[in-house]
Amino acid sequence: MISTENKIMTLRRAKAQAVLRATPQLIDILKSRKGPKGDALEVAKTAGILGAKRTWEIIPYCHPLPLDQVTIDYEIHEDRVVIIAQATAVWKTGIEMEALVAAQIAATTLFDMLKPVDNNMEIGEIKILEKTGGKSSFKEELPRDFKVAVIVTSDGTFQGIRRDKSGQIIREKLAGFGIVDCEYLVLPDEKEKIRQALLGFYEKRFHLVITTGGTGLGPRDVTVEATQEVIDRVVPGIMEAARSFGQQRTPYSMLSRGLAGLKGQMLIVNLPGSSRGAQESLEAIFPGLLHSYKMMAGGGH
Repeated sequence: MISTENKIMTLRRAKAQAVLRATPQLIDILKSRKGPKGDALEVAKTAGILGAKRTWEIIPYCHPLPLDQVTIDYEIHEDRVVIIAQATAVWKTGIEMEALVAAQIAATTLFDMLKPVDNNMEIGEIKILEKTGGKSSFKEELPRDFKVAVIVTSDGTFQGIRRDKSGQIIREKLAGFGIVDCEYLVLPDEKEKIRQALLGFYEKRFHLVITTGGTGLGPRDVTVEATQEVIDRVVPGIMEAARSFGQQRTPYSMLSRGLAGLKGQMLIVNLPGSSRGAQESLEAIFPGLLHSYKMMAGGGH
């Protein structure tokens, strides 16, 4: 199975259909709910819901996931029945397969319930109608000439005795959003130098500064203090999301003091210095963090 360990949970919905084509006589029997095996519409609805719940057991690469709702609805025409299956879940992976299986199982059950009368039916037009959720549903348009800086705060990296991994991870993540031209700066763990660097990027009208390092409890961890002296407003939810995401993976995430806030309309975000901590934080806050620029421009949600 494909790993979903670094995905965030979002509200996901999917809608699928299957079409059962039959003679008008069979459709009349179906509508009467008095077929040879009983009420086919109700039995098929139950079967479709059960199929959605068992999708992960049927299709090898599907993940088990906690379904919040599955519904089966019908559009009954003179020569066909359109089965509409909808599935909802708050989870880390798509839910379209559950909707597809539900629609197909419901259609097949209708076939089985009606075949003692006439088995010249046809099932087809199986397809996804809608799907929402996941990071692909949260795409943002960035301001023109979007300017980003990445600051690595580490005595060892500044002295050349420690290779920077976190800064490179951040740059790769940004490149995935089309942000390939960003300033890159390595500084020692000295509060005044970090503070001056942040102010310098503000004066140059940067939109986003991401720091990595100096967010822990060590005596030289001062990035948060430097950030506190610069920002006008704290945006607590950003790092709350990062710590919550990390805490589900390691108990040490709660020890990160990282801060996020605004200096004017420049957003500053403190990420941990560890490559794993930086990576997990990025997964938690992107692309949602980019929505802040629409809000600052007066666009709201």
